[in-house]
Amino acid sequence: MANSPVETVRTTSDKLLLLLAAVLVVLGVAAFYAFALQSFYVRLGALIAGVALGAIVALMSQSGKRFLAFAKDAYREVGKVVWPTRKEATQTTAIVFAFVVVMALYLWLTDKVIEWSVFSLILGWK
Repeated sequence: MANSPVETVRTTSDKLLLLLAAVLVVLGVAAFYAFALQSFYVRLGALIAGVALGAIVALMSQSGKRFLAFAKDAYREVGKVVWPTRKEATQTTAIVFAFVVVMALYLWLTDKVIEWSVFSLILGWK
C-alpha cells in the first residue's frame, strides 16, 4: 500500500480564499433561514448563490486548482474505459445469479447435514 502525501494549505492567500469560501457558504445558509418570511424561491436562491460563490472562490485557490486538474483527469480516464456490451453484461449477470443459487443450495444442504448429524446422531433427538 503506497503512502499518499497529505496536502496542506501553505500560503496565506490560499487560507484566506478558503476562509472566504467557507464564510460565503455559511452566509448562504444563514440567508436561507434569515429570509424565512420570503418565498421559498428567494430563500433557495440565496442558498444556491452562497454555495456557488463559495465554490467559485474555493476553486480559485491552489487546492481548488489542483482539484479541478484532478477532476479533469478523472473525467478523461472515464472516457478511456471499455464498457461491456449489453450481451456481455447480461451473460455476466446470469453467471453471478447462477453462482449465488448454487452457493445457496450448497450452504442449505451443508446446514441440513450438520443439523441432522448433531441433533439425530450425536444428541439422539428425533
